[in-house]
Amino acid sequence: MLFIRRAQSQKTLSKFFSADVWAPMLVGVIALVLWDIFVRITHLPPYILPGPLLVFKTLITDWSELFPSLLITLKITIFAFIAAAISGLLMAILFSQSKWIERSLFPYAVILQTTPIVAIAPLIILWLKNNTFAALVVCAWIVAFFPIVSNTTLGLNSVDRNLINLFQLYKACRWQTLLYLRLPSAMPGCLQHYFSQLGWVY
Repeated sequence: MLFIRRAQSQKTLSKFFSADVWAPMLVGVIALVLWDIFVRITHLPPYILPGPLLVFKTLITDWSELFPSLLITLKITIFAFIAAAISGLLMAILFSQSKWIERSLFPYAVILQTTPIVAIAPLIILWLKNNTFAALVVCAWIVAFFPIVSNTTLGLNSVDRNLINLFQLYKACRWQTLLYLRLPSAMPGCLQHYFSQLGWVY
């Protein structure tokens, strides 16, 4: 039993000291040091580029004012991400089930993605009767919606043709193929992309 515990502790330490852990930490420390050196050498004013120490100090001193804003931002991020994930998944399922629907609606999704958010944000605020929170959720949803639709559609359509032929051989309907083949095959890549979109929504 003691040998097993030692082996487990050694595995934990080896994982902690692996390159996957210390390499990003080392890059982060080097970036912070270079950032601080650059600010000191160039003597840039804090309102253009504050140093990392000043940023950390401000976070501590003004935390009571920054924390409520952080909560509002997180709330907007969560609402917009959930809305984009659900609507994007449903739209991708429609696209994968019907090529005619994909050809009809996909150009509008592209137009929605290429529209500058800064240009339409005031209109969205007016349409939502000055509800700033809802308007920000809609803007963040627009940013994340198209990449989710595009990548989820690609994942649903990238299933192995041999497996699709096997399902057709056993006379599986479209929805059975979707539930038991396309979605399970596409979900690993789609989930990874969903979480990558959190940064854009934030």
